[in-house]
Amino acid sequence: MPQSMLSGSGVETRLAGLPKGASGVVQGVRDGNGALENRLAELGFVVGERFQVVAEAWPSRDPIVVQIGTTTLALRRREAAAVAVELDRRV
Repeated sequence: MPQSMLSGSGVETRLAGLPKGASGVVQGVRDGNGALENRLAELGFVVGERFQVVAEAWPSRDPIVVQIGTTTLALRRREAAAVAVELDRRV
């Protein structure tokens, strides 16, 4: 997926393309599917919430395990594709 620079210090991308260990902040849910957007918001994927990719299934990498706030859950990559995130900067 293409990445674009934000006015802040990080890079915006989609949660679905991230490997285990990636972390950052949710920028929004953008899918065009209101039901999916609402479901993800109810699970905690709201603007400003911190996340970390904890694990991914092997060998297909689907689903991924994400910690969002204090909650840990499994998410299909096609669902995770709707979540726009800003990655933490690597030093």
